[in-house]
Amino acid sequence: MTRFLIVAAALCATALSWNGLAKAEVQTRRISYTHDGTTLEGHLAWDDAVEGKRPGVLVVHEWWGLNDYARKRAEQLAEMGYVAFALDMYGKGQVTSHPSQAGEWAGMIRKNTDKWRGRANAGLKVLLDQEQVDREQVAAIGYCFGGSTVLQMAFADEPLKGVVSFHGALPTPSEDEAEAIDASILVCHGAEDAFISPESIDSFRKALESASVDYQLIYYGGARHGFTNPEAGTFGIDNLKYNEAADHRSWKAMQDFFAEIFAE
Repeated sequence: MTRFLIVAAALCATALSWNGLAKAEVQTRRISYTHDGTTLEGHLAWDDAVEGKRPGVLVVHEWWGLNDYARKRAEQLAEMGYVAFALDMYGKGQVTSHPSQAGEWAGMIRKNTDKWRGRANAGLKVLLDQEQVDREQVAAIGYCFGGSTVLQMAFADEPLKGVVSFHGALPTPSEDEAEAIDASILVCHGAEDAFISPESIDSFRKALESASVDYQLIYYGGARHGFTNPEAGTFGIDNLKYNEAADHRSWKAMQDFFAEIFAE
C-alpha cells in the first residue's frame, strides 16, 4: 500500500505539472546535529510534491566524507518519492580526496564499535524526526565505509526495515548480534573487489545463515571496489574503478528491495 501511494503521488504530481498547476521539485536542507561532542551536518532531500508521510532512507557516505556524491544519492532517492538524509560520520566540513586522510578518519570511527554505531544512530534520529517520514518504514544504504556502517546498524537492531551495502566491507556479527537482526539485508558486491577477502565473505554469510537472517548477496562480474562512483578511478588506487553496468544494476536491485520491504 505504501509503495502504491508513493507511485500514485508521483504520477499525480507529474499530471499536474503538465497542466501548469504544480511542479514537482526536490528540496534540500542542511541539518546540523551533534554526537559525542562533535558537530555534524547532514543533507536532507525530499520532493515537495509528495504529500503526507512516506518511507525514509538514510544514506551513509564513503570514507571520503559527506561529499557531493552522497548528497546526489540522497536527491535521487527524493526524486523516487522517499525522504532521504545523507548523514555525516566525521564532522562538519570533513571531506577529503586523499586516501591516507580518508583511511585515518574511517579508522578512527571503526576502532570503537559503540561509537561507530552511535554516530550512525545520531543521523538516523535526524531522519526519524522529520515530519514527512513514516517512522515504521525506514531503510539505510551505504557506500564502501558506509556499507559496513549500515550493516553495523542492522547488527545493533536499529529500527530499520532493511539495509543496503554497496561495495562495503562485510564485518561478521557475533552470534548474539546475528540473532538480533530484524532488518532485511541486501549486499551489492563487486566480484573483483580485492579489498574483501573470500574468507571474510564466507564468515559473514555463515553468521547470517546460522541466524536465519533475510539477506541477499549479489556479485557483479568484473566490478571492483567503488563500482557505483563515476569518480572511483581518479584516486590513484587500482582496486577502485567505476563500472556503469554494475552501478545501474545495483541501483535497480535496491529499488526492487525497497518495493518489497516497504510493501510489508
